[in-house]
Amino acid sequence: MDYEAQRVIEALRSGVSSRAVGHYFSSARPELMEQISRRLDRAKNTGASSGMVVSGKYGEGKTHLLNTVFNLAHSNNMVVSLLSLSKETPLDKLYLVYHKLVCNTYLPQRLQPGFQHVLQDITPNNPIAQDLLSFTGKHLDTDKLFFVFRSYLNVDDPDEKYLLLADLEGDFINNTYLRQIYKRIFAQPVRFAVPFSKSRHTMDYFTMLSRLFKLLGYNGWVILFDETELLGRLGKKARLTAYHNMASFLFPEQYARLESTFTLFALGASYREDVIESKHDFDNLATAFVDRAQREPAEKVLNHIITAPQLQPLNEEEILAVLEQVQEFHSRAYDWQPNLDGRQILKASENRGYLLRTRIRAAVEVLDQCYQYGQAGDIRINDLGEPQYADEELPSLEEYIKD
Repeated sequence: MDYEAQRVIEALRSGVSSRAVGHYFSSARPELMEQISRRLDRAKNTGASSGMVVSGKYGEGKTHLLNTVFNLAHSNNMVVSLLSLSKETPLDKLYLVYHKLVCNTYLPQRLQPGFQHVLQDITPNNPIAQDLLSFTGKHLDTDKLFFVFRSYLNVDDPDEKYLLLADLEGDFINNTYLRQIYKRIFAQPVRFAVPFSKSRHTMDYFTMLSRLFKLLGYNGWVILFDETELLGRLGKKARLTAYHNMASFLFPEQYARLESTFTLFALGASYREDVIESKHDFDNLATAFVDRAQREPAEKVLNHIITAPQLQPLNEEEILAVLEQVQEFHSRAYDWQPNLDGRQILKASENRGYLLRTRIRAAVEVLDQCYQYGQAGDIRINDLGEPQYADEELPSLEEYIKD
């Protein structure tokens, strides 16, 4: 048996997208993938940063697309961060997003997230350290990161080193404590050019990471945001702040200093009607920001969302190709040869839900039954997309209970 194929089949059976599935099922929507591939090449070859939004209906493959891009980025020696937005990580509070994003950052060729081990290998006289110290001291909105990073490189106390590392990962150290550590190490006071505020200056940390990853020899940084439609649940003021923050990722050359970074937001297809139009976001912007220059970043984000490419349902031939791939993996997973034509599986899944995810799960169910019983029963899909069986098809418990 092929255990890797089994892992893929189990992921498909659950209906939950995974990087394993994204690695093997990456041939659909070639035009969109070509567009994204060009963006990655641009970031890798020129250092330019950019972002885009992709929308799609529930179950049509948004998360699968992100996982496919994840694998593509790693194959290009790029660092990847993957995060689902939620009430715990709302985009209007970048300091919460940054901390969670760091916890979900994967270096190429590594299965576990994090880059702590890389930071621990950097010494004070390392060229990477010298470059990053110069960068954080001169090219960010505040110079707090200069004092944090310099202290981190030279501190001896393990508890203090842990606190400074935690700051670099988004658990910000108290400024008073930072001053004490710095003065003890260098016998010099900390004098911030601009006092750091986590609500206004967290973007400095994103910029620092993009620089660090390039210095470490990686070809860039890919940031993937899922469930972006949850912005619609934010209050009016918070939502406008979130749009301004999105502008830093979608248009970094204008509103941020990110280096070699590509950001992709996955968004529900109905966001324009459900949020932008029904909650009057353009009018809210005009009311909140009288100055056109102040509202321009959020306006550009809204227009970008409206014109974003939408994932279209796959046609029958494309679905057939996916289901034939599912059949191949099922055959390898359980070491058998299905006596089924791909079009038979396609036909069996036609009346079992309209979502691509549901049709794949139905195909797995059909193959499971053929493998176990030699034929497939009658599977139907309920409103939640779960396979269910008619009562008469299920054996009664009483049949197996002896007096």
